[in-house]
Amino acid sequence: MNVVSSLRDKSQVEQLLRYIVENVPEDSEKKRSFKFPFIACEIFTCEIDIILRTLVEDVELMDLLFSFVKPDHPHSTLLAGYFSKVVICLMLRKTAPLMNYVQEHPDIVVQLVDLIGITSIMEVLMRLIGADETIYSNFADTLQWLESTDVLEMIVDKFSSSDSPEVHANAAEILSAVTRCAPPALAAKICSPSFVGRLFRHALEESRSKSVLVHSLSVCISLLDPKRLASASYQAFKSNLSHGTLVTASPETVDGMLESLGALLKLLDITSSENVLPTTYGCLRPPLGKHRLKIVEFISVLLTIGSEIAEKELISQSAIKHCIDLFFQYPYNNFLHHHVENIIVSCLEVKRNQLIDHVLNDCGLVGKVLAAEKKSSLSVDSNGPTLPSEGKEPPRIGNMGHITRIANKLIQLTNSSSMIQNHLQENSEWSEWQTGVLVRRNEVENVYHWACGRPTSLHDRGRDSDDDDYRDRDYDVAALANNLSQAFRYGIYSNDDIEEAQGSHERDDEDVYFDDESAEVVISSLRLGDDQDSSSLFTNSNWFTFDGDRGINDRLAASVPSPSPNSEDTSLNMEETDEMLIDDEKLLSTEEVNVSQEAEASEQPMDVQDGQTDTQGGDAAEASSTEGAADEPCGSPEPGHALTGASSESCDTDHQSANTSGSNEIAHESGLPHDSKIVEVATSNE
Repeated sequence: MNVVSSLRDKSQVEQLLRYIVENVPEDSEKKRSFKFPFIACEIFTCEIDIILRTLVEDVELMDLLFSFVKPDHPHSTLLAGYFSKVVICLMLRKTAPLMNYVQEHPDIVVQLVDLIGITSIMEVLMRLIGADETIYSNFADTLQWLESTDVLEMIVDKFSSSDSPEVHANAAEILSAVTRCAPPALAAKICSPSFVGRLFRHALEESRSKSVLVHSLSVCISLLDPKRLASASYQAFKSNLSHGTLVTASPETVDGMLESLGALLKLLDITSSENVLPTTYGCLRPPLGKHRLKIVEFISVLLTIGSEIAEKELISQSAIKHCIDLFFQYPYNNFLHHHVENIIVSCLEVKRNQLIDHVLNDCGLVGKVLAAEKKSSLSVDSNGPTLPSEGKEPPRIGNMGHITRIANKLIQLTNSSSMIQNHLQENSEWSEWQTGVLVRRNEVENVYHWACGRPTSLHDRGRDSDDDDYRDRDYDVAALANNLSQAFRYGIYSNDDIEEAQGSHERDDEDVYFDDESAEVVISSLRLGDDQDSSSLFTNSNWFTFDGDRGINDRLAASVPSPSPNSEDTSLNMEETDEMLIDDEKLLSTEEVNVSQEAEASEQPMDVQDGQTDTQGGDAAEASSTEGAADEPCGSPEPGHALTGASSESCDTDHQSANTSGSNEIAHESGLPHDSKIVEVATSNE
């Protein structure tokens, strides 16, 4: 009986489950506390069908597995991780029997919600309700059961029943995941006005901690912009769109949020707080706090959905003015500056004059920018919340960069908005500051004009990498990725010697370490130039130039051997190589014919020059190709030539070069064909 057959027995599966769900005394052996649970979990997650079938088809074993989530059971975070892995494995491989068991035991969902503060249990619950991966697409009864449960209400009520920040964070993570990818019924439920009102009631309870408000607003932000708070990568989020329903905020959802806007704005008031936070530049009285920052972010996202009702409500309650005031009152909070800048840009770029007039006139944006420019140091006599240290020179305010960006945005929008243009032209102080200060500052701060060795291929596109349309470029990323992966197959960027680079021609696509998918990830993470005529990372180099085997042949022709500084080590290595070849003389002679035939049939002969076979020339080219990598400087390549040619290697490759040269000399003396495959045979024998 083999090992798998023995592990399928009920007694063996039961013992494995006990290792996972049962806690052991603190004085137990380490292998019982750590090793055995780990091995037991790995056995289940190997996804051996007969073992998983033994588990899911036996009710007693399933009861033992889910006994871990019972209230009277101790919940070790270590064992919770193993429990999570086993249950998720069953969800993926034994979906139907597992969900039948859960439906027959509805108290399991309640118990999982009660343990939502444990991240591993939270992941189980997220998978269970289909918020992470849609594994129930072929199980209509399971979807119907999920729709009939009150799991979302139970999760949102954890904001009120628990004071743990971990519980609040995990509850918000699940609800945000539902907004990104969830069954249609759950998606409709979470964006309903009643659900949003329930969420805000918990968030605005005076007796609750600010953690409830912060994480409740995170859920609302995710409802307004599902991709904003995606914890996974954008590509993973994009792939989920084809499996689940993307929740979009309806006008009713926005109306439900606006009902609580007044209560949120009251929390932005800083006059009633007595907290003091010492800082390196002075003190904050009071500090901004996470909850105020989250409210500003919520307002920023609310302005991006294009709802006129939301815009009018924000104007009437002076929410935008309050946010701009905080921008200048907290000059060292870059998170705040980022969100307020987004608010200003959203208001200015909209085509509705009411919002533009509110920002320029009611909020006095231009006047505040000029006032900050006049007094660019932190005010000593200020009554604001940011105070400098006594006895020290006040530091320069930290939001000048964002102020400059806002000013440049105003000038840019004068071309499309006559209201902005007229407002700036009527302000003579602005015109003087623009010509005397702003223009010069832009010239000085333009990093692409700095003569400090910065790569000229990085001429900017004038945009941030987090722009909404950044990922919507029309570059053929798949083609670039394919070319990049081909470059690694051809050995252009290989760190190995030329023999390994040649061997890569014969590899299958599946054997290439840097595959097309990896290359596409790399290409997608690079910022490509907007101007196709200007030089860029891809147009200023010959990365993707492939003409037959020109990539490798050019390297061989351009490689020049250099003398090794370690002559003694080189001679020793050559002698050792000679001994190995002499000891394996029989092996070389028996394989001589086969290797010679392979060398003649090779698509890339190393020793053919000008149509003539030159034995010594082949040896020199092969040796120089190996030593050429050692001659390259150890360090980063010159700016603008990243990843071109052979990648930087260790400076110790002289030993390897000497071994290769010695092997060729022995092969020449024995009359064998001078091909890299001979060296590979000798190296393998060694």
